Amino acid sequence: EVQLVESGGGLVQAGGSLKLSCVASGFRFGEDAIGWFRQAPGKEREGVACIGDRIDGGNSYYTDSVKGRFTISSDNAKNTVYLQMNNLKPEDTAIYYCAADSHGLFALVAEPLQARSFGHWGRGTQVTVSS
Repeated sequence: EVQLVESGGGLVQAGGSLKLSCVASGFRFGEDAIGWFRQAPGKEREGVACIGDRIDGGNSYYTDSVKGRFTISSDNAKNTVYLQMNNLKPEDTAIYYCAADSHGLFALVAEPLQARSFGHWGRGTQVTVSS
């Protein structure tokens, strides 16, 4: 059973930084895809960043709005994936969810940041950026 637990959210001022962590137990690091999504009030869930599966070669993907500011990384030995967020903006305010694939769905889609490719979800951590 895959279990995902996020941490590291909080309240920061615009221009500040946060680093989110996701401990993924039961997850096949190096085999399956894992990433971060977010949802702001009144908006649809949005893919933020992910690491592709082994077939993909473990490439990293980012939504355009965070490129150059956010970095996804993993420490497979520690069963943990991170999201370093720099130069935060008020528009980044959202609940951030860790999500993981275990069914091989990531390899079947053309767009890497599709929520429906990820069958396992954490409960989320709140990130609030004040202006």
